[in-house]
Amino acid sequence: MDLGSLIGLIGGIACIILAMYTSGGQVGTYIDIPSVFMTIGGSYCALLLNYSLKESIGLFSILGKCFRVEEFGESKIVEKLYELAEKARREGILSLEEVIAELDDKFMQSGLRLVVDGTDAEIIRNLMENELNAMNERHARWLKMIDNWSKLAPGFGMLGTVQGLIAMMKNLEDKSRIGPNMAVALITTYYGAIMANFLLTPMMGKLAAKDAMETRLREMIIEGVLSIQAGDNPRILLVKLTSYLEPADKKELIDKYGKD
Repeated sequence: MDLGSLIGLIGGIACIILAMYTSGGQVGTYIDIPSVFMTIGGSYCALLLNYSLKESIGLFSILGKCFRVEEFGESKIVEKLYELAEKARREGILSLEEVIAELDDKFMQSGLRLVVDGTDAEIIRNLMENELNAMNERHARWLKMIDNWSKLAPGFGMLGTVQGLIAMMKNLEDKSRIGPNMAVALITTYYGAIMANFLLTPMMGKLAAKDAMETRLREMIIEGVLSIQAGDNPRILLVKLTSYLEPADKKELIDKYGKD
C-alpha cells in the first residue's frame, strides 16, 4: 500500500469535511444524488463514448495502481548486470545462457537472450527500444484517458449548473423547488472541481511519475545489456548504470564494487 496516496486521500477528505463544519455547514448539505448522476455518471458515460468498454472498465484498475507501491529495484538490477558482465568477461557470453532463465526481469531476460544468440548490437537496441516505446504508448493512452476525465468532470459540473438554473427559472412560482434546483446548480460544479483537482489530476501525476521511473529502469537495462554485448569492463558498466541512480544509491554501489 502506498502510504502517501492513502494519507493524501484520507487527509484531503478530512480537510474538506472540516471546512464544511467550520464554515457552519454539515456533510449532508453537500450530498445531492442528482448532482452525482450528472457529474460522475455523466462524465464517465462520456468516456464510454470516447473509449472502448474494456478500456473504460480497465481504467479503475489503472487508478488503483496509485495505491500500490511499485518496487523497481534499480540498485538490484545494476548489481545483477554487473555480476553478469563479470561472468561474461571471465567465461564468455555463452556462459550467460545458464542463468538467463533465473532472471526475474523479463525485459532484461529477452535482451540477454538476443546477446547470447549473437544478435547485432544495433538490432538489439532497436528491438528493446521498440518494446520500451510500446510500453510508453500504452501508459500514455491511460494517462490521456484520465486527463480527459479530469476535463469532462468540471464540464458536466457546469452542465449541471445550467440545468439546475433552467429548472429553477422555469419554476419560480413553486418556491419549494427553488432550493433543490439551486442545490443541483451549485453542487454539480463543486463535485466536478473535486473530481478534477482532488482526485483525477493528482492520480494522473502519480501514474506519470511511475511511468518515468519504469522508463528510466528499462533504459538502464538496455545500456547494461549492450555493454555486456560489447564486452565492456564491468567497472565501465557500473559507471554507466549508476548514473541512472539517486546519489545515495550510486555511492553505495560504487563503494561496494568500484573499489575492489
